[in-house]
Amino acid sequence: MRWPPPTRRRSWPPWSEGAARRVTVGEAWQAGREHLTALGVPEAGIAAEVLLRHALACSRTELYLHWHSPLAPDAWARYEALLAERARGRPVAYIVGRREFMGLEFLVDERVLIPRPETELLVEVALAALAGQPAPVIADVGTGSGAVAVSLAVARHDALVFATDISAAALDVARANARRHGVEGRVRFLCGDLVAPAAAVGARLDALVCNPPYVDPATAATLPPEIRDFEPREALVAPEGIGLHRRLVAEAPRVLTPGGLLAVEVAAGQAAAVVELLQREARYEEIATHRDLGGWERVVSARLQRAASDAVGTSG
Repeated sequence: MRWPPPTRRRSWPPWSEGAARRVTVGEAWQAGREHLTALGVPEAGIAAEVLLRHALACSRTELYLHWHSPLAPDAWARYEALLAERARGRPVAYIVGRREFMGLEFLVDERVLIPRPETELLVEVALAALAGQPAPVIADVGTGSGAVAVSLAVARHDALVFATDISAAALDVARANARRHGVEGRVRFLCGDLVAPAAAVGARLDALVCNPPYVDPATAATLPPEIRDFEPREALVAPEGIGLHRRLVAEAPRVLTPGGLLAVEVAAGQAAAVVELLQREARYEEIATHRDLGGWERVVSARLQRAASDAVGTSG
């Protein structure tokens, strides 16, 4: 059966050879929304709009300016194919190949985690903490698409940013995004585990930011299928949920300057445990939590004590 099937409320005639008339842009959006809604796809209306704009290669303004215009047959075919991809669970960002973050457009695919709006708070916390710091040196550990690293470099034209990731494939995406936004000269890409790459090049950081994997393996199977089945598991799942946070808290003094910022994203409900890790480490001060727009404690930050020292961190 050709999608979309007729409904009792109205008939949505998809364009086909010999059809009496073509579906308008607005009708195509509504048909797509109803189809995705019937399949239980979340935010079906938004998904249908983004996919329709992608099929038409137009802006949102252009879409609504042509709302009552007939949809060309090749555009309908592209839209139908895109809807089929979303219907099988593939996230919209991977289908269209991009995602907005901090007002910038980033290239994304299955090699990297899709940037989330809540992660913008991590960038905001870092920028606020570095407001009085000239020419800051920053590391984005586990950079993925490079959204955080590139956003920091765009916002701070005097910053040097190290973008590290254990995945060489992810770094390829991050490099493309740095070139896209004209900051490739101020972002250095390093492959390796957590702080090791930055330590290996003798980096002395004014800030280390990280959105580490924080899904407990025991609950990974309960993730929505579009996340569980399509996004890279290594960017989602960590031992105990906060296993990588524990390592970061212990290892960050190797590369942070005294007074340097450590800021990490956490899942809802993890903030207290990460604060406890920082307190037990006894080398941090100004420990704080920061709430996202949904009211969740989403970022935990602290500064390395001004008098703190580390054998590795003070050698360079």
